[in-house]
Amino acid sequence: MLKTEDCGQLRLSDAGRTVTLAGWVHRRRDHGNLIFVDLRDRFGITQIVFNPDTNPDVHAAASDLHIEYVVRIKGVVRERPEGMRNSDMPTGDIEVVATELEILNTARVPVFHINRDSEVDEALRLRYRYLDLRRPRMQRNLVLYHEVALFCRDYLSERKFVEIETPILFKSTPEGARDYVVPSRLHPGKFFALPQSPQQLKQLLMVSGFERYFQIARCFRDEDQRSDRQPEFTQLDVEMSFVEQEDILQLTEGLLTALVPAVSDKRIATVPFPRLTYAEAMGRYGSDKPDLRFGMELVDLGKAVAGMPFVVFSEALAAGGQVKAIVAPGCAGYTRRQIDELTGRARALGARGLVTIQLRAEGAHTPLSRHLSAEQLQEIVSACGANEGDLILIVADQAKVVAAVLGQLRTDMGHELGLVDDNVLAMTWITDFPLLEWNDEEERYTAVHHPFTAPAEADLPLLESDPGHVRAQAYDIVANGYEIGGGSIRIHRRDIQERMFKAIGMSDETAQTQFGHLLEAFEFGAPPHGGIAAGLARLVMLLAGEPNIREVTAFPKTQNAVDLMTDAPSFLTDKQLQELHIEIAHQSPAAEPDDA
Repeated sequence: MLKTEDCGQLRLSDAGRTVTLAGWVHRRRDHGNLIFVDLRDRFGITQIVFNPDTNPDVHAAASDLHIEYVVRIKGVVRERPEGMRNSDMPTGDIEVVATELEILNTARVPVFHINRDSEVDEALRLRYRYLDLRRPRMQRNLVLYHEVALFCRDYLSERKFVEIETPILFKSTPEGARDYVVPSRLHPGKFFALPQSPQQLKQLLMVSGFERYFQIARCFRDEDQRSDRQPEFTQLDVEMSFVEQEDILQLTEGLLTALVPAVSDKRIATVPFPRLTYAEAMGRYGSDKPDLRFGMELVDLGKAVAGMPFVVFSEALAAGGQVKAIVAPGCAGYTRRQIDELTGRARALGARGLVTIQLRAEGAHTPLSRHLSAEQLQEIVSACGANEGDLILIVADQAKVVAAVLGQLRTDMGHELGLVDDNVLAMTWITDFPLLEWNDEEERYTAVHHPFTAPAEADLPLLESDPGHVRAQAYDIVANGYEIGGGSIRIHRRDIQERMFKAIGMSDETAQTQFGHLLEAFEFGAPPHGGIAAGLARLVMLLAGEPNIREVTAFPKTQNAVDLMTDAPSFLTDKQLQELHIEIAHQSPAAEPDDA
């Protein structure tokens, strides 16, 4: 080793020892006679003193040091002089008086500050990610990621789970998102697909008799990016045989309640985790991933406004829709501009408009005053449970639109009004999802989760006659408005799996071509089984208090799925394309020549 200790290790008990340290020059301060250098490695910072009286040559060499130079220093540990200690540093009671200095590598001036936490354009950070990752915040996040993965491995291993690796090169099968595909050189015209998840493989492992499997699995989905999504991601993948839904919920809840205090200072709001059915979550919060750190639940005004002479309400109810509201506390004083901004948000989310009631001291200020009596307005206010100083926001439309608009406005305003506690993780289970949903574009039913989810046994007779009302044995674990995991009891019988494929419009021939391997496996004694998968980056993002998963991912892609550091994706050479038997219809002139 080029060093005997790391830069976060030395304490007063080490005074008098001769040590060798190596790392990056974090800061350099020239006080004329003395030069002070803060030396940094992953483990911390140690102050180095260069004294011309101790070694003039070493002191002279230290005059040439600049930030981010990589150096090796030998010296003697001593107690810092009285009044010079730094209680904010673990090594703040000592310093090392340098006797030797070796410059291992020089460095260009960094394109942004590494030695202090400052705002840097994200594109620049991603372009120079290797510099960004030197910053203490990013190193803490990736160490936290490691600790979370290690804890999960140990927790499951102690409970007789076996970690099994599954292939990255797999078969392209329709599971929801678009596949990333890889051409086969040896089999012209054929392609592998990168797995969207190990779903079929872990089910086959249950058929194989392993009973308890897990994997820290890489997954790939070609879908639009957002703050909590990347084209490639890692999930904790778990599958169990001979279990019911309750067994999986208990296992996952036990893992999370043990994990959170072990790796962070976050507090879980409620244990056991609350449970909401999908219908309850959508009805009360307008979302199947509600943030339960605050209230502002949706209020159904259908009964209160029935028969009132306001055409927006009456038309929505007559068309089988809903009239619902949320109450924003303390917002009655919003200006016309703020109300217009809220209305614009509602329209952008799909609403035709937004009805507001501002409960000011002098009375209700609302456009409804032109259509409703004071008594009718009071009925609405009472139904909402609103008080003076509050702002009522009302949407009248089809249930799907009402939920989408008010659910998002609730989330936005909860954050804007400071109603959330960032130190709390409000975890909840969402259960009883619908198995299928109608896709207007494709004019068929599609699986809400995936086509291997088992229907509720009581609803099996409806699979052909009324598929839209079949419930799934599926469940999501939600925290602070994010889905951090989801799973289900799986179909383990061929006849039911074939019925499921038919329900989503898949022909027998297509089912055999796409999933023949799974259907055949079910004929060889497949046990009842189920599981769950949790997105590690999303979980770490919440534990670290970061706004998106790029902050906890070593080398992420941008919102446009581009790697700015390596300029990927990139073009292939003509030679590579020929080897893969691929012809590009519109080759860019920027493509590399064959001899690149």
